[in-house]
Amino acid sequence: MAASKSTNTASGLRLPKRVWRGFAMAGIFAPAQVNLEHQHLAHRYVMRGVEAGGAVAEIGHYVTFADAEGHQLPYLHPLDPVGVNGVHAVVVAPTLVRVEVFRSGHTYQVLISKHSPGQVRNGERPGLKSQVLFRGLDGYLDLELWGRDKGRTGLLLPQFYSAGGELMEIPGAFESAMLGAIKGACCIACRHSHYLVADSSAARREGGRPSAVLPVTASYVQEAVR
Repeated sequence: MAASKSTNTASGLRLPKRVWRGFAMAGIFAPAQVNLEHQHLAHRYVMRGVEAGGAVAEIGHYVTFADAEGHQLPYLHPLDPVGVNGVHAVVVAPTLVRVEVFRSGHTYQVLISKHSPGQVRNGERPGLKSQVLFRGLDGYLDLELWGRDKGRTGLLLPQFYSAGGELMEIPGAFESAMLGAIKGACCIACRHSHYLVADSSAARREGGRPSAVLPVTASYVQEAVR
């Protein structure tokens, strides 16, 4: 799906009120809001997000973040939630790509969106630039079936179709981040991050990325259904 600009993506997926009530009853808390913040010492604006979510058997909701190329980001610090299926870690970066997944049984809703500060003019606080990179509705993935298919390799993601029944292409750069969010949306009583990683002082000194992207294989998905 071609990327499109949108002013209504900062708050995440638009889900019916009954879905949010279901999250509350299940104890799943995954705030998708991204915030524009100012770093006073660096004299710049950055984006702030919170990786969060988890699942019960019937439903799951998970939000994670990547950089503009889909690579894993180091979290600023982990969060210790009260209970499970809540907040996991805070991330701050000049640009964030948010990957949000809602699972109902084997049916998935996905929103991948890019968020960055707008242009600063006359010293005023900039606006928030948001861009939809992919929106998938009513995709299907049977994780138990995938997990039993031990001989299969390659990408294990829900398949999404247009209203006319045409297969929609998921942006390749964000397949790994999307799979991390899917695993989170299947992680019952989730207590940890599925895509953000601990910071590495060596990586920070060298200006490199903290780690490579996650492997997208059958064995990776199989862990989510154990």
